[in-house]
Amino acid sequence: MSLDALLAILGMAAVTYAIRAGGVALASRLPETGFIATWMRHLPGAVLAALVAPAILAGGPAEAIAAATTALILVLSRNLFAAMAGGVLAVYLARLALGT
Repeated sequence: MSLDALLAILGMAAVTYAIRAGGVALASRLPETGFIATWMRHLPGAVLAALVAPAILAGGPAEAIAAATTALILVLSRNLFAAMAGGVLAVYLARLALGT
């Protein structure tokens, strides 16, 4: 391994560690109640929706079937992991069945 590659890996590791350590340090300063706390609790779902929505809108019938399946599983089970796993399985099976 060359010195340049080793330095690049160590640099990326240092930046990754700094980002994670900064997040942990910052999290202890966030409020536990109020508007900001409520906003932070809803942020992961909003980010996930922002990542998935373009794929659903630009996709075909397989993606629409998977989105409907995911929503149905979430409504019935209230389990986000089960809904996501069901959505992945649904898009796989729909693409397999539709030949896309």
